[in-house]
Amino acid sequence: MNRKPNSRLADLFALAGWSKGELARLVNRQAAALGHPQLATDTSRVRRWIELGETPRDPVPEVLATLFTERLGRVVTIEDLGLRRPGEAGRRKAATVAAGLPWDSRRTAAVLTEFTGMDLMLNRRGMVGAGAALAAGSALSDALWDWLRTSPGPAPGANTDISGLDRYEAAPVGSEEIDALERAVEIFRAWDAQRGGGLQRKAVVGQLNEVGGMLAYHHPPQVQRRLWGVAANLAVLAGWMSHDVGMEPTAQKYFIIAVHAAREGGDRPRAGEALSRAARQMVHLGRPNEAVDLMQLAKSGLGEEALPRTRAMLWTVEAWAQAAMGRGQAMRRTLGEAEELFVSDRGDVPPPSWMQMFDEADLHGMQALAYRTLAEHEPAAARTAQQHAQQALELRGQGRTRSLIFDHLSLASACFLGDDPEQADKYARLALNSIGDTSSHRTWDRLREMYRLTGAYTGHRQIDTLREEIEQALPAAPRDAGGGGTVKTVDPGLVRPV
Repeated sequence: MNRKPNSRLADLFALAGWSKGELARLVNRQAAALGHPQLATDTSRVRRWIELGETPRDPVPEVLATLFTERLGRVVTIEDLGLRRPGEAGRRKAATVAAGLPWDSRRTAAVLTEFTGMDLMLNRRGMVGAGAALAAGSALSDALWDWLRTSPGPAPGANTDISGLDRYEAAPVGSEEIDALERAVEIFRAWDAQRGGGLQRKAVVGQLNEVGGMLAYHHPPQVQRRLWGVAANLAVLAGWMSHDVGMEPTAQKYFIIAVHAAREGGDRPRAGEALSRAARQMVHLGRPNEAVDLMQLAKSGLGEEALPRTRAMLWTVEAWAQAAMGRGQAMRRTLGEAEELFVSDRGDVPPPSWMQMFDEADLHGMQALAYRTLAEHEPAAARTAQQHAQQALELRGQGRTRSLIFDHLSLASACFLGDDPEQADKYARLALNSIGDTSSHRTWDRLREMYRLTGAYTGHRQIDTLREEIEQALPAAPRDAGGGGTVKTVDPGLVRPV
């Protein structure tokens, strides 16, 4: 018996506000509904789970996860509760206890299936996964540093007993099924770029849940690696869509799942790109120092197979984080390296599917964002931001509505910072005219950032009119998504209660 208290369960129990007797009755009721009427939990058992660290027998861990998910309105997994399945590895190293990382391949498949199942349940019941706290970037990088640079062990299903894994209709799949899954990922990715993450997020999570079930089945190594690749791509999309609609802790969990899935599939560059998404999330939430920690981890684990264009993309993310910290010299150096890497890519090796949207327009778009961010510290950087934003707009292809909105907002913000309110008004209106065509909350966050800059031009008739139109268009400010509140300080008149 483990005589140490289960601190994770204790913390969530305190948040839920139940008494031990209430939780015991709820467990019995839920278990009976699931076909286990013989289960008889009482107050003393709940106390032993919390204070003595006892692990209850199945199906209690799953029942507890369901109850806490419903109570707290966010995904709570068995892992979050600090409850290990029978036969799992024992205590984890002290450096990884806080984040529960890393997972082995078997655990990755189980976490993937369990987390997506809980997420879908929240969607069905109209709840929002925004009640948890984000793990610090430094905690994630510390936990994953050595693990990410080592080779994975056997894939789940290879000489392992899968009977204890949660899975949904696990069955063997072949190349044709994986081809279809990979095509579905491309469709989801295009939808996200065009309309934002809100409309198709549940479909992506559902598909990822199905893939989790497939991973629990024994497949030949080549098929299993491709399945891990599909899982990584879907997890990144689920995370990015969740971030796009403000579900920040949920997004971070998907990015971590993606890192694990990519590593299991032997795709280190994909794992690095997944970490870069988590870093971009941190910058968006005003935590650039943690983004830098994540980018150092992403770059260290790339391996030699990463293409120059992939490296260029990662470097631009790090540059944005440096700009947010006011490190102009470091940002310029990093962006210079990104440009050199981008032009050095001869294109003789086809980029992976997940890199095909990072083109020259995206390179300029990220440079514009970095310089626009730096202009908050160094006003002279606004001119360079305008130049890159203009180039991004000229190069943007069809089907990238959200990126066009970001380009217009970067350009408008740079014009405000560069003391050119007439041009700023022009591009702000272009963004405002199309911002309602997407379901992206991030575009509204960026609009709020730009609105803040208009405060320096109150009394300017044209800008006063723009401010009024923005105030009418903006939705209610989102609830705190576990990332420390709103991204930037905004005019109090824009923060309307929800």
